[in-house]
Amino acid sequence: MTTFVNVCKVRGLSVRCIISKVTCFLCFLEHEDDVEDDVNDDSGTDELSNDDKPCTHLQRVAQGGSGSLPDVFQTSHLVFYERFKAYQDYMLGDCKSSEVKAFTVDYLEKAVEPSDWRALWHSDVFDVLVQVVDVDYKELRAKVELVLPMQCEARGCELTEESTTALLDATLNRVPLQDLLVVYDESGDFDQTALALEHLRFFYKHIWRKWDEEDEEDEFDYFVRCVEPRLRLYYDVLEDRVPAGLVAEYHSLLERCSDTFCEFSSLRNGLSSDSESELDNVSMVEGLQMYEHMEGLKRKLRIIENPLLRYVLGYKMNCGQHMCSTKGERPSGLRVVHIVSASTSVHVLHSLMTEKLLPLYSSKEFEVQFHCDPAVAISGCYEGDVVILCPGHYTVTSSITMADSILVEGYGLPDEVVIEKRNKGDTFVESTGDVVKISNLKFIQHDAIEGILCEWTRLSGKLEMENCVFQCETTGVIVRTAAQLLMNMCDLYGSKGAGVEIYPGSVCSLTGNGIHHCQDGVLIKDFADEMDVLPKITMVNNVIHNNSGYGVILVKPDDSHTVLTHGKLIPEEVGTKSDLPIIVEEAGPVEGAVSSEFTEGNDVLKRELVATSVRKQHLQRRRVMELRAMQVDEDLLSQEMFVSIHGNQFRRNGKGSFGTFLY
Repeated sequence: MTTFVNVCKVRGLSVRCIISKVTCFLCFLEHEDDVEDDVNDDSGTDELSNDDKPCTHLQRVAQGGSGSLPDVFQTSHLVFYERFKAYQDYMLGDCKSSEVKAFTVDYLEKAVEPSDWRALWHSDVFDVLVQVVDVDYKELRAKVELVLPMQCEARGCELTEESTTALLDATLNRVPLQDLLVVYDESGDFDQTALALEHLRFFYKHIWRKWDEEDEEDEFDYFVRCVEPRLRLYYDVLEDRVPAGLVAEYHSLLERCSDTFCEFSSLRNGLSSDSESELDNVSMVEGLQMYEHMEGLKRKLRIIENPLLRYVLGYKMNCGQHMCSTKGERPSGLRVVHIVSASTSVHVLHSLMTEKLLPLYSSKEFEVQFHCDPAVAISGCYEGDVVILCPGHYTVTSSITMADSILVEGYGLPDEVVIEKRNKGDTFVESTGDVVKISNLKFIQHDAIEGILCEWTRLSGKLEMENCVFQCETTGVIVRTAAQLLMNMCDLYGSKGAGVEIYPGSVCSLTGNGIHHCQDGVLIKDFADEMDVLPKITMVNNVIHNNSGYGVILVKPDDSHTVLTHGKLIPEEVGTKSDLPIIVEEAGPVEGAVSSEFTEGNDVLKRELVATSVRKQHLQRRRVMELRAMQVDEDLLSQEMFVSIHGNQFRRNGKGSFGTFLY
């Protein structure tokens, strides 16, 4: 233990970091027989262990092309914990963002050989073998010489010894350390050099941002605040745990923020500190607007980088990324009844004919098509088509999208008509049609990144679900902004997130459902944007039980302008003529009512939603007044919040019937 602490002191780490490492050390004692070896080889960056290595512990990777170039060390395969440990323990410690460069230089001085090693000078258009003769640690550059005879691989250009020498002369033979790939050596002498350059390269490519050094929160630990969440996001994306649309949104935000920062920096550098010219005053106003825009982009980036906020807030920006275009009516004017069955008995087919097809679909406008795969049947639907699934267990490998108004129903009980998704993907079922109806089906979800069923819409689409079973693995049913969901007599369980996620501006009616054994039962989202309105919610006679978190949880920003005290709502500035209507539907007496112990969450939920709605209304009006709009959107200002919550039972939820998450 004393040796371990001394090693930490040698590395210049703070008391807090030493305590953290001692804790990790004690954990290793419980699970590993050889503690010293385990502590020293996890990240492959401990230079103190070099003397004990008889040969390299790293793999080699061959270069493509003609094969004239030597192999290099394979370092890009490192797992999350190896990079985490390297940045926390060796490279960054508990430094501030303004100290990153100094800590990095100190790390490289300890880990990178100062000279006499070979590397490939790598770029997008060429790889050239060079000899490193000196390292300028403070500038993160190396002085190199061309190895003769020249060994190179060119991509899309012609490279000669003369042109390469001229290029090196133009750079004074100094190239960035990040551009060097260490040539493979079996002795193990250059393992730490190869790993250190990999950590440097990865850090400046995936972790560091141009604006980090100017961060207003510079007093806080840079590793905890920025490095860890960005590193986790990188591996979450790599392991397909983040929806593709959200990944695209993140990279788009990064690019926009980087461009805005460059414009802002250029504008700021062009301002004169003692000038009072009109041009400079205009530039200052533009700079302030640009700065506010950049801060908004940075805030969105932080939301996506934070695993918890990404879950409860980040998907707002991803909304509508996967919308499919509608087909409309079939050109022939016919409507098709799609019968899905891998195999069925004569009895079932006869019953289907007499109970469904002849009474409902025997007119001339209908024709029948047969399928074995429900995904194929649904993808072939046009406006007004019907899909009937015969009893059976169907396995699909891709997402199912319902872009047109269709009816999908199982012929039998939900447990008899099962659709199971096997392969990974963002979602299982997506509904974007104007009116989609689903009934008598059981959905089993595996490896979906988003919900088992996601509903979003262009204008005012509606999804009706009745007598369905949802066996979830990630999140459950997601109701996006502007979508309408009617979910009746369904059973939903197993979600690692919320059973039902309700977004602002949506309409959600939950009646007679069972929502259980999820992280949270129902999640209601209230975003920070003042123009977002809370959803219109109806929750009647649902049984929400055995969830590990709350029965119902409301996510909202921590800037409330209302106070809820002893059941009384006391909003600021209430009583003005412009206060908006909030409709709260009260329940009448219920026969055979259950104990109030299981139903008290109804009143708490109603009060909190009303309080949040009042706060939102005042924020909207204040925003409109600040903008001094010449013409106010009357539709916006006349929006009502509708709350009808009664008869629900909340049983054995880990944290209680209702809770709030403030961000």
